[in-house]
Amino acid sequence: MPRKILKDIFGYKEFRSGQLEIIRAVLDNTHTLAVMPTGSGKSICYQIPALIKGGLTIVVSPLVALMEDQVAGLKLIGVEAETINSSKDRNENVAIWSRVVSGKVRLLYISPERLLAERMIKALEKQPISLIAIDEAHLISRWGPSFRPEYEALTRIRETFLNVPIVALTATADKSTQDDISKKLFGGQGSVFVSGFDRPNIHLGVAMRVDAKKQLLSILNENLGNSGIIYCLSRAKTEEMASFLSKNGYKSLAYHAGMAPEIRMRNQETFMRESAGIIMVATIAFGMGIDKPDVRFVIHMNMPGNIETYYQEIGRAGRDGKPAIAHMIYGLDDLRMRRLFIEQDSSDLTHKRREHKRLDALISYCESAECRRSALLSYFNEQQTIKIGCDNCDICNSPPVVIEGTKFAKKMLSAILDTGELFGQAHIIDILRGANTKKIRSFKHDRINSYGTGVDIDKNTWRTILRQLVAGGYLKLDVAGHGGLSIYPKGQEILDGVRTFNYRGSVFGFDGNAGVKKEKRITSDSLNGQQNELLEGLKEKRTELARKYRVPAYMIFSDRSLEDIACQQPTDENAFSQIHGVGAVKLRDFGSDFIKVVNNFVCE
Repeated sequence: MPRKILKDIFGYKEFRSGQLEIIRAVLDNTHTLAVMPTGSGKSICYQIPALIKGGLTIVVSPLVALMEDQVAGLKLIGVEAETINSSKDRNENVAIWSRVVSGKVRLLYISPERLLAERMIKALEKQPISLIAIDEAHLISRWGPSFRPEYEALTRIRETFLNVPIVALTATADKSTQDDISKKLFGGQGSVFVSGFDRPNIHLGVAMRVDAKKQLLSILNENLGNSGIIYCLSRAKTEEMASFLSKNGYKSLAYHAGMAPEIRMRNQETFMRESAGIIMVATIAFGMGIDKPDVRFVIHMNMPGNIETYYQEIGRAGRDGKPAIAHMIYGLDDLRMRRLFIEQDSSDLTHKRREHKRLDALISYCESAECRRSALLSYFNEQQTIKIGCDNCDICNSPPVVIEGTKFAKKMLSAILDTGELFGQAHIIDILRGANTKKIRSFKHDRINSYGTGVDIDKNTWRTILRQLVAGGYLKLDVAGHGGLSIYPKGQEILDGVRTFNYRGSVFGFDGNAGVKKEKRITSDSLNGQQNELLEGLKEKRTELARKYRVPAYMIFSDRSLEDIACQQPTDENAFSQIHGVGAVKLRDFGSDFIKVVNNFVCE
């Protein structure tokens, strides 16, 4: 049944990795947490069960724009979906609810605030609810990077809808966040599926800030005509950078929370609906739920607050599986501002300590002398996924100058082992430097073998070495706890004398263009000249239909589908039905339009 629906309705021949296992768990009425990379097809994991189970599926989503896009996309393939939200007037919402009550709606998209309203709860209790899906589930967790209190209140739904399975989905959840979500939503009794965090199509790069605008143009000049997102730290910088790009011939728009809502929405719609070439310059206010598949680059002009946020934001690039770029430009002032934000954000000392540790982990990533992808995956406990380099990051493509540091690493690892793998960075460095602190004396760490063995190395160097040991997957940093350090198998191999360790000296002062010129140009040469000519005609037809139906172009057909058409050149409905992304309804509604384009091209 799932495979038939996948082909007949969604137009796909095969499930992506992890999808079918999650679908089966949901169909077995098992509470399920699915952690899947962006662009891996999370939505299908609840949409197919919703169609099989019948009844009503409630989908909780954080943003109106995301709900509207999801519903529009489902309607295009013949699925009865609706959303009740604040962008609609009362009469519209009443009419939609009437359709829900009549049993005509299969999926209802709703915000957590509206779902938990007492009136809505009582109304839904009378409906045949078969499934509850919670998108962007990391928002539930206080361990996560973007906790929202209204999402945490969703923990009530398990008690309200006792016999209804819940599926929670996110692309951003480390182990502590996963555990927290599972505990709150399922009482720790559900199944957890982690499909991996690797996005191998995204080229990763980091550079110190030297001349930010010059560095930015160097990247953009390699990506002319492509859509992308540029993140800035402040609202003022967002508008300044958008203006700068416009003066340099780029189609750029600004987006931040301080803009008039109608302007902000118009800019977002322009970015989403234009097929290519629009650059959105934004604060972190832009991004959640952005499902534009042809974003070819995401550039950070400042350091984000933590790795989870960084991963979530770069995940907006290359959702179509094609090559994309993620590049960060940062400086010392970013570190100062991020520390300040953490201190001003909360009076909760535990929260502050955790966020400082998360920032330390991101600094480790930036300073790493080893493969960026390996460093990123190591943070998510997937350090074994990349063993020898990815050949798709600035470190692998242009290795930095490094210092032989095996003996220093051994000293640090020994100190961590001698103290039971319980203590954090500051204490371990104090031990190595032979400090006479109250903490050292109270734990009698001045009597262990590693005490004072690194007295000739300054604190900053030890911090650099430690961060790169973390980034390289030699050490594990307990972010959720007190920042304690423990040794991964790679670190044990250093202690055993079977692995060496090299580290970068201070990255500050390095050439800020390092890695930029080495970025890979995004090209697509899978089609020949004639096929590319047909592809342009198909894109024009897609744009025409998108305007007619008032939806983003990719909702009509993805670039992959159009490329498949250009390659296969189907001239009848039977052949067109075999194209990627062509289900029964899209064949009926759009098939003749695109077949006509193909036939006209073939006959020329």
